Amino acid sequence: MGPHPAVAAIRLAVRRVLHDILNDHHTSAEKTPHERPPSPLVLVACSGGADSMALASALAFEAPKLGIRAGGITVDHGLQPGSDLRADEVALRLRELGLDPVESIAVTVGREGGPEAAARDARYAALDAASARHGACGVLLGHTRDDQAETVLLGLARGSGIRSLSGMAAVSGADGRYRRPFLQLDRQTARKACLVQSLPVWDDPHNADPAYTRSRLRHEGLPALEKALGKGVVEALARTAQLSRDDADALDTWARQAEASVRDAAGLLECAKLYALPPAVRRRVLRQAAIEAGAPAGSLFARHIEEVDRLITGWRGQGAINLPGKVVAQRQGGRLVIRQG
Repeated sequence: MGPHPAVAAIRLAVRRVLHDILNDHHTSAEKTPHERPPSPLVLVACSGGADSMALASALAFEAPKLGIRAGGITVDHGLQPGSDLRADEVALRLRELGLDPVESIAVTVGREGGPEAAARDARYAALDAASARHGACGVLLGHTRDDQAETVLLGLARGSGIRSLSGMAAVSGADGRYRRPFLQLDRQTARKACLVQSLPVWDDPHNADPAYTRSRLRHEGLPALEKALGKGVVEALARTAQLSRDDADALDTWARQAEASVRDAAGLLECAKLYALPPAVRRRVLRQAAIEAGAPAGSLFARHIEEVDRLITGWRGQGAINLPGKVVAQRQGGRLVIRQG
């Protein structure tokens, strides 16, 4: 008799991602054919919750069959009393699954951008460092289709365009380091997989804390949407993420190609040629020009780009526009000049 359907589903998802990692690993190894590369190492980031414990169990089962070494990292954010003991316990569970190396990393969470963003920044910095230290060629993250649906709704509420509706990528980070095998699986499947494998699961109290936006969305927002629109909402939102990502990627490519065609011989942006572009492409060209001039991408909002856009589409002789990072945009004789002020 085969494994329980939930266990089979998580293992299949992980197996597919490991095959992709192996293919990438072999491709890069071919560039240095003189030395036999060591077995690739894949790490799982594990909080001890159902999603990441299910992921760790599937990695421990699948990796050895493909000649991949499997390790685990748990991050102690230090945000609750006893979080260090909790992290040690998770590390112990990962070792019991047969993962090696296993590491528990304590981080200091800053204040930048609110509690959720600060914890996320600290976590990824720790995972980046651990990945580099161990020479890992991939880090698996346990985000599910439900997490993806929440991310799309949060992006929708921010109103910052199609890129924020495209949710989390299946592959992201430097050199495609981060992989999310469970983006097509729902949270219930991961929980069920833990249950039938008798894996102990820890429920982070922050996930039920109404002070956190994502928690309110999870416990109040999405259930209300499902009640009003039916059970297919999560799946539809995840599909929206993928379609939006494809559209955003296409527009980004178009903007990169258009960028060269709207510059004059001196490399300055020509307003008439910018005006002729579709708004979605033009705004991407303007955003990229602002970033290249020194505006920090994270501080550059849609309203900033709209103001710069008005220098082209609603020109009435207005003055220079100040952007984050001391960058200034102004129109001079049919040219748009974006530079450090």
